[in-house]
Amino acid sequence: MKYLVLVSTLLLGACSSTFNLQQNVDLIAAVAGSASSSVYGTYQFEVKASGKLNGKVYLNTEDDYRDSQSISIALSPEFVKAFIRDKGLSPKVYFLSKKIEVTGEVQRIKVNLYSGGQKTGKYYYQTHVIVNTLDQIKEI
Repeated sequence: MKYLVLVSTLLLGACSSTFNLQQNVDLIAAVAGSASSSVYGTYQFEVKASGKLNGKVYLNTEDDYRDSQSISIALSPEFVKAFIRDKGLSPKVYFLSKKIEVTGEVQRIKVNLYSGGQKTGKYYYQTHVIVNTLDQIKEI
């Protein structure tokens, strides 16, 4: 029941025009507390940093994507290709320093740490919003 109240609060809070750290912390907690480790909804974020790895573009809510309060919007390679065709610019550059609204599944992702190409047994978690289609994200 407490998770239902938390998720309801998050969904209502995400519709506001405020961009604050508490919203991210609440969303991260909701995903971590979810039985399925995911929550679906529409959220608003400010993009503070971006990066690219293996064809995916990541839009981050904090300057350091490893920050425990950062949420990464994970744009699939298919999305990236379609976006470049539509806008003529990479979403990595286009969305930087902008406020966005994203609809999608928020997931808790385990990230393994490596040393010398081998897993160390250490890991941490990131929170990702999965975006596959152009209609899931817009600038606000």
